[in-house]
Amino acid sequence: ICDVTTLGKIDIQGRDAAEFLNRIYSNPFLKVPVGKVRYGLMLREDGIAYDDGTTARLSDTHFVMTTTTANAVSVFRNMEFARQCLWPDLDVHLISTTDGWAQFAVAGPKSRDLLQKVVDIDLSNEAFPFMACSDCKVFNIPGRLFRISFSGELAYEVAVPSRYGDRLIRALMQVGEEFDAV
Repeated sequence: ICDVTTLGKIDIQGRDAAEFLNRIYSNPFLKVPVGKVRYGLMLREDGIAYDDGTTARLSDTHFVMTTTTANAVSVFRNMEFARQCLWPDLDVHLISTTDGWAQFAVAGPKSRDLLQKVVDIDLSNEAFPFMACSDCKVFNIPGRLFRISFSGELAYEVAVPSRYGDRLIRALMQVGEEFDAV
């Protein structure tokens, strides 16, 4: 279990949110289905990578992006510049929610077993495949779950409103004792 709360988080909403992301990232985002996550790479004007992360599509008009911790402010600033100055006719609204969500990566061969005890959704491969995302309840707290992995292992990221972050990590560690969580 790893605390990834410091990752940048940006809420992106609006009729043209998918088109906006398609222009921001170097890889396509128009056809990402609802309930799926895509890894994205952002490039500077000279073609050099300046950030990467994942963006989850929660509805037709609502996405949630994570950025690297170090670039959270500059990514948001660049996106806001693009929204206001480059493409002002797009219906897109951005909110930095970095401080609003606590998030934890749960990775390893027993991660599904651990999380199945604390979330209210089916985590089978059929119901929640790799790169899936969903709103859920985590210990009866409204949250979000993402099946993504940067470790090469079976892994998830679970997010809850920040005020529940300390409670969540303590509860995950307690439930995780039977799975040798560290």
